[in-house]
Amino acid sequence: MKKILLSCVLFLPACSILPTTPEISYKQTNVQSELYNLQRWGFEGRIAVVGNNDVTHASINWEHSPDGDLIKLYGPLGQGAVTIQLNSTGVTIDRGGGDLKTSINPEEFINQEVGLFVPVKSLRYWVIGVPEKSQDVTLIESGFEQAGWRNQYKTMQTVSNHILPRNMTVTKDSVKLKLFIHQWMLDDIRK
Repeated sequence: MKKILLSCVLFLPACSILPTTPEISYKQTNVQSELYNLQRWGFEGRIAVVGNNDVTHASINWEHSPDGDLIKLYGPLGQGAVTIQLNSTGVTIDRGGGDLKTSINPEEFINQEVGLFVPVKSLRYWVIGVPEKSQDVTLIESGFEQAGWRNQYKTMQTVSNHILPRNMTVTKDSVKLKLFIHQWMLDDIRK
């Protein structure tokens, strides 16, 4: 019995070490044009929004489909949950309890409701690691600048033969968004 117990204890540390995919740095050669063709994707992670004298932290779930984007932000234990739904007709913000607000001007409306200007139309591209096609872009070593926003990809990760962001920041003036992605879901978005 002691031998069996000793064998289990000796093998336990070996079993707890799992191989991990090394983190990849962002290089322009990593920008994959097929990412523009992804029909469905989603991720779970954390976001920090740094404003003038304010820092807000939240968990984030983002689901993208051909119909639009569904972004859920929430604090610990689901507190302060906000759902942002974007589609071709505009944006709807749901703070819960039947408090639905809608606008046909997504970025201005989110600025009004959240108190921070966030380029959500462009961010839909930036979070998967590519610039928006319809705007000029300036390449930098760790990412790119577009529409006055600096996108820096601290680390990337391989997901289903694609290289996608793990840790990124988006900055302009005194606004900084920090995004850390725990899990990507491609073509099979969980509900």
